[in-house]
Amino acid sequence: MKKGVAGTKESSDCLVVVEKHEGILVIVESIVKDFFGDHIENLVKKTLKDLKIDNLKVTVDDMGAYDFTIKARLLTAIERLGD
Repeated sequence: MKKGVAGTKESSDCLVVVEKHEGILVIVESIVKDFFGDHIENLVKKTLKDLKIDNLKVTVDDMGAYDFTIKARLLTAIERLGD
């Protein structure tokens, strides 16, 4: 199955992998998951909703990235996935 990938596992970055999926599934792994896991999941879901995307699995492997970095990585991964 084709995947779109963006980012790294470097400090203050995140690795985002997207692939086609029935419905929306967001998986968050993070060094700060206990504190920000729900926030990261909601950020991803809101971004997908804004883009009118409803058929994607998103895996975020976060290493302490800021919101703008997570969103940029998500948008790039989606672009790389294509149609």
